[in-house]
Amino acid sequence: MLSLVRTEDVAAPAGEAGYSRAEIEAMQRTVGAIFARWGVSDVDAAVILGGISAKTFRRWRDGEYGRVNRDLADRLSYVIGIHRALRIIFAEPTQGYGWMSRPNAELGGLTPVQLLLRGGMEDLRRLRRYLDSVRGGW
Repeated sequence: MLSLVRTEDVAAPAGEAGYSRAEIEAMQRTVGAIFARWGVSDVDAAVILGGISAKTFRRWRDGEYGRVNRDLADRLSYVIGIHRALRIIFAEPTQGYGWMSRPNAELGGLTPVQLLLRGGMEDLRRLRRYLDSVRGGW
């Protein structure tokens, strides 16, 4: 016997990056808001996100979301994780936002944003691991 399934009952298929379209769009929106709070320019955001174009990043801010590969999805996830760790460490959100632009001895004297502007995935991982260690890990 053939049974009908309503489309609302079926989970959205995972996209190329292992996330649903809704999850990707939520990450794109969230990272845009985070970068605005950190004072990161569109050009710098594009570097941190692995070399996407600044025009692409501006489109995201305007609600025009595009495809995301696994590398970019992982970068978005790291930025969100860094933001979350800062919100745990600092009682006042603006302190965490400001921390991103202050030199840090643990980061070789770089500001966290300068570290991320090196553009490597390992730089995102390093900052996330550092913040996790400061806040006490998991």
